[in-house]
Amino acid sequence: MVIVVDTNVLVGACMGSIAAAEVVGSCLAERHKPLVGASLFAEYSDVMNRDKLFRDSHLDKAERDELLDIFLACCEWTEIYYGWRPNLRDENDNHLIELVVAGGAQCQGSGQWRTHVSGHCRIDARGVFDEGVTYDRADVTNIR
Repeated sequence: MVIVVDTNVLVGACMGSIAAAEVVGSCLAERHKPLVGASLFAEYSDVMNRDKLFRDSHLDKAERDELLDIFLACCEWTEIYYGWRPNLRDENDNHLIELVVAGGAQCQGSGQWRTHVSGHCRIDARGVFDEGVTYDRADVTNIR
């Protein structure tokens, strides 16, 4: 399944969230193909280098860098040639939906309390998901 993984899922995996670690692990095991574009790449790099954020993390800086490198190696680079503005509640997350549309992703996962809609899934993103199995109260409903 082609998916888009929000930055907070990577952060959650570093902080010990089992659900987030399972999503990242499913990408590393090639059960899912994560997409990444320029905006998401920049966000991953910025957030994963915030030492203050990871004070209580299970991973130190070197381990986070290694995880990010390994994760990015399994991602498919996706160019966004247009600015489709879905007008989400958090304007800063529009690039995620643009990536879903540009890459033809089946789902987008986020651990934030808002609803994202893609062409195949509606995610009440109170948690993260793994191919229809929900974790941390995520409500994934197929709307096809």
